[in-house]
Amino acid sequence: MKNVIFISPNFPSNYWLFCRELKANGMNVLGIGDEAYDNLSQDLKDNLNEYYKVDSLENYDAVYRAVAFLIFKHGPIDWLESNNEYWLERDAKLRTAFHITSGFQEEDIPRIKYKSKMKAYYKQAGIPTARYHLVEGLEDSLAFIEQVGYPVVVKPDNGVGASDTHALKNEEQLRAFLQTRDPGIVYIMEEFVHAEVNSYDAIYNAEGEPMFETGNVTPMSIMDVVNDSDNSRYFILKELPEDTRAAGRATAKAFGVKSRFIHFEFFRLQQDQEGLGKKGEIVGLEVNMRPSGGFTPDMINFAHSTNVYKIWADMVAFDSSRVPEREHFFCGYIGRRDGKNFVLSHEDIMAKYGDRMKMVGRIPQVLAGAMGDQMYIATFSTREELDQFYRDTLLCK
Repeated sequence: MKNVIFISPNFPSNYWLFCRELKANGMNVLGIGDEAYDNLSQDLKDNLNEYYKVDSLENYDAVYRAVAFLIFKHGPIDWLESNNEYWLERDAKLRTAFHITSGFQEEDIPRIKYKSKMKAYYKQAGIPTARYHLVEGLEDSLAFIEQVGYPVVVKPDNGVGASDTHALKNEEQLRAFLQTRDPGIVYIMEEFVHAEVNSYDAIYNAEGEPMFETGNVTPMSIMDVVNDSDNSRYFILKELPEDTRAAGRATAKAFGVKSRFIHFEFFRLQQDQEGLGKKGEIVGLEVNMRPSGGFTPDMINFAHSTNVYKIWADMVAFDSSRVPEREHFFCGYIGRRDGKNFVLSHEDIMAKYGDRMKMVGRIPQVLAGAMGDQMYIATFSTREELDQFYRDTLLCK
């Protein structure tokens, strides 16, 4: 029986499903979190063999002691994982400290977490990326902007999601950013890319081969959703385009991806852009060595009539899976922002789309910035039906 430590198994709330499939595969599932055991969902409790509570997952020493205790009690750990962007560095540090070889080690972190260091691996994969500059001050920033022009995008070189991301359209905005930026953070400045975001989502085995592949499209900027408190929308594709598949596989090979659930983001150009490519072509954005966030794993299941939680757990246990894919759909996500005067009420939406609806609910406050406040997830056979769903649910008076 393999010993698997799952860090923060209670957040996001759907991650108990990874634990369920691990346990169903005969794994000894050991959770470490900072939530009281009594506050865990019954579903999660039923699928953990043991849970170790720490005062804070931010406290490395406390988590280190928890891992040491579980090793003392259960023996060597075969897997340690959170599947969470926020804890990737912590996961790698713990694997290195306890000689857990089934995952990225501490030395791997710079190339998979720092956006500036990702560029070389995209180049190795033959995929263009936006020109960039690591911000020091006004003079060097102006020199870079002289090369690429406004607008430019500035964000932490090692950041999570779209937080602290800014589009600067002129020198006044640049000066304001430089005055208010966090002095303890290294920021990367990139030329603006006129594109929509297309993703490559996959589960890879120990040989670096894909066991499952799909992708999503985000027609709007997550940066704008966060900064402008806008509505959120994206969708899982019914079929993965071949150029996205090829770019995803080449990128996975360049980064040495093995035994992981991954979420790679690419730009699909919406106009010709000098130095990057022609309209419709793929440009590298960033790699995320974990599943796409929020309820995306569930959306993938709805879109492909499958179970990616089990495929991932099968990869951990057996390095292969026989989970089938059946009928394919477009699966759309809507995150409506509170306070907007929508034409359709919640009741109207449910009356019109209730038979297509897969999930409905409130988004936790910690995720609402990027995902909206009230979410609707529905499946459709055609892109036309999906687009009408977006028009109906997002139209304001």
